[in-house]
Amino acid sequence: MKITKRIFVQLTAGAVLAVGAVMAPIQAVAAEKLVIVTSYPPDTTVTVGKAFTKATGIKVEMLKKKTTAGIKYLQATAANNTSDMFWASAPDAFEVLKGDGLLQKYTVKVKGIPEKVGAFPINDPEGYYKGFAASGYGIMWNTRYLKAKKLPVPNSWADLEKPIYHGHVGMSAPSRSGTTHLTVETLLQGEGWEKGWARWKDIAGNFKTVTARSFGVPDGVNSGQFGVGIVIDFFGLSSKASGFPVDFVYPKMTTLVPANIAIVKNAPNPGLAGQFIEFLLSPEGQEVLLDPKIRRLPVNPATYAKAPKGFPNPFKDKSIGSAVKFDLQLSKSRYNIINSLFDVMITYRLDDLRAATKAIQTAEAKSKGNAGAMKLIKQARALVSKVPITAAKASEKDFNSIFKKKRKKATVKVTGRQAEFEQAWDTQIKTNYAKAEAALQEFVKLHPKDVLVSNARYWLGETYYVRAAYVQAAEVFLEGYRADPKGAKAPDSLLKLGMSLAGLDKKREACAAFNKLIKDYPSVSAGLRNTVSQEKQKNSCS
Repeated sequence: MKITKRIFVQLTAGAVLAVGAVMAPIQAVAAEKLVIVTSYPPDTTVTVGKAFTKATGIKVEMLKKKTTAGIKYLQATAANNTSDMFWASAPDAFEVLKGDGLLQKYTVKVKGIPEKVGAFPINDPEGYYKGFAASGYGIMWNTRYLKAKKLPVPNSWADLEKPIYHGHVGMSAPSRSGTTHLTVETLLQGEGWEKGWARWKDIAGNFKTVTARSFGVPDGVNSGQFGVGIVIDFFGLSSKASGFPVDFVYPKMTTLVPANIAIVKNAPNPGLAGQFIEFLLSPEGQEVLLDPKIRRLPVNPATYAKAPKGFPNPFKDKSIGSAVKFDLQLSKSRYNIINSLFDVMITYRLDDLRAATKAIQTAEAKSKGNAGAMKLIKQARALVSKVPITAAKASEKDFNSIFKKKRKKATVKVTGRQAEFEQAWDTQIKTNYAKAEAALQEFVKLHPKDVLVSNARYWLGETYYVRAAYVQAAEVFLEGYRADPKGAKAPDSLLKLGMSLAGLDKKREACAAFNKLIKDYPSVSAGLRNTVSQEKQKNSCS
């Protein structure tokens, strides 16, 4: 019995050893896979990943996450980390991870990489993350769209404030895109806190949409959903290289910052991660960035000798990114605040802002040379542009730490002090809009019979309608229709009068407005006619 037992134990141990011997090489092979958390689109990750695997034989798994989601993922999994690298465009994201102690240092062996691109250091001075490409922020547009709409080519941020672009511009929210966040921050640093936010509000007043993802902006411009998009450079450059009828420009007020990569602390495969960095910075890896699907700015100046004609070269063209000395620490200190402010003031108040902006624009068109009217318009614009907090407050560490919850939509609930502050800001913004509307009402009184006033009056009504102030909206739309029944805005005023009455549950009166529109204006556009039909159906009109 003892002998049998001893033999069994020996046999069992042998079997375990044998299985271990068989499994060891399998585990070693399985470990030859690099796991990278990245915010980059497949055009970049797949193209670079294939080139790296071809050069080294090492397989790559890309964990696709938005920049902010990637940060949270690495924070949440730090105790049992399974990721090797973090790869994204926003340098302040790397600063967050470095501050949390979630990155490890690496010394690059490749030579020929300068210390700076523009005014910005390419690599983290402490060695925790490396720049592999440069990125700037600017404007892309659809050439066919602009031609069809008879719109000029925009070359500056100020151009996008012009009334001619109302309803033609798209952008993503900084809370949903690290690159968009840097775009917003760049203008705030270049213009100053108050002027910068005023600029963003004036531009946002012309927005067609705020997209859910940064990729939604180039997709919208490429397809002609809107004509102009605010994007990171490679979105515009790669779309153009891929054959879309688009172009891209760097405004003077922009910056160049490195797109980075870093090794995660306690990475399962730090050696493989080092090989990936070396490949990205090698001549072969840098040339991959010129691929039409990628179109990133390499950090090795020698690579530009192989770039296509007209490709931007920041090492030769010193005008790119020279206007803004980007302060990374300042950006980091107010990261959450800027995201929250943008969402409260713009993303979730876009209808209000768009309507108020249009009312101001139409009023301004008439007010030139009229000191009294211009004073009123200036007052209205200042109220709309106002920011609830100062730059100093935004940079307070403890205050910034309150705003951790990011809302994907306005209905997402936040709690605690964040909710208190955001609600207070929203109340202040609504109050300012109301005061702006009062100023616009005074303008209308100054010019009661002018054709442009019918436009201003209509958009004043819109500012009420989008805030569900249906009584005031109905009054303004009715007044606008009666004042100029033969004017261009008369049919629209009747439509919105009916919709405002419907909002007050006065369906009989609403139906009367819709029917009068169809009867008195038989030549209205097909789009307006369809909207009227939909509203009649919604309200059970006969």
